Amino acid sequence: MKLRTFLTTAVAAAAALALTAPAALAQTAYKSEYRMSLVLGTAFPWGKGGELWANKVRERTNGRINIKLYPGVSLIQGDQTREFSALRQGVIDMAIGSTINWSPQVKQLNLFSLPFLMPDYAAADALTQGPVGKSLFQTLDKAGVVPLAWGENGYREISNSKHAIKTPADLKGLKIRVVGSPLFLDTFTALGANPTQMSWADAQPAMASSAVDGQENPMSVYMAAKLYTVAQKHVTMWGYINDPLVFVVNKDIWNSWTPADREIVKQAAIDAGKEQVAIARKGMVEADKPLLKEVASHGVTVTQLSAAEREAFVKATRPVVEKWKGPIGADLVNLAEKSIAERKR
Repeated sequence: MKLRTFLTTAVAAAAALALTAPAALAQTAYKSEYRMSLVLGTAFPWGKGGELWANKVRERTNGRINIKLYPGVSLIQGDQTREFSALRQGVIDMAIGSTINWSPQVKQLNLFSLPFLMPDYAAADALTQGPVGKSLFQTLDKAGVVPLAWGENGYREISNSKHAIKTPADLKGLKIRVVGSPLFLDTFTALGANPTQMSWADAQPAMASSAVDGQENPMSVYMAAKLYTVAQKHVTMWGYINDPLVFVVNKDIWNSWTPADREIVKQAAIDAGKEQVAIARKGMVEADKPLLKEVASHGVTVTQLSAAEREAFVKATRPVVEKWKGPIGADLVNLAEKSIAERKR
């Protein structure tokens, strides 16, 4: 009888251990610190999103998951186009990355860089929050990362040190700093500019020394970086592309966490993403666009295009859209155009 009781107790203990072992193993495998890669620091909406995500995760896991921010893509020596590959390889644990920077590795992300595809914020939301966003998350998952939420760097406007830009002809010969994307090179070449590829770390000194004439970035970046101090005295609001951000985690890291903690990290990303988008759009979505008034207060000429003026840029870059439909995927581009046409304004 004693032997039977002992065996019963032993079996029950073994069963209990088997049930708890995965969670226990996952817990012991947790790192003391997880490295989050960001292009921009917390002075910018992009970096603020990283800070929000890290803080929410730390609070909601009671410190089990501790995240440290690495802005300036410092984990890969500032080369933002290498970020996605480094994330897949485990050099980076998690990131909030730009669809532009990751598009060389995931060609479907070039969708967001098609010039003049998204005429307003409602169009951008129709893509990230609709079937296009879901499709791209599936693509990213197959590419080797775990996508969790969308953020936003914002609509990219153009600035330069020479003159106001109102027509494609005004871009002729201007040296414009762009990120390392072939689609960007095609777009600015089509407009008659001289696109010059360089990292963000190199861009500001290049503008200060007049090595380049201009750049294109969201106005939140323009202001946080004080680009009006490096001769960028002419800004044109043309909204030619919107740059969504993606909150992602390395797959091995994701699998090392318990299911409960994965859900916490995912929800924290969704919540941080919504807050980050609101921060990125602040000053631009209000009727009087106070951010543009602040820009002008620094002696900057702000040019806002009429519908007809914008259409001239649309026509000039249409061949670029047609060229890139195939590499991106015609079905995905068609779905995007359909989602935008049906958007709620």
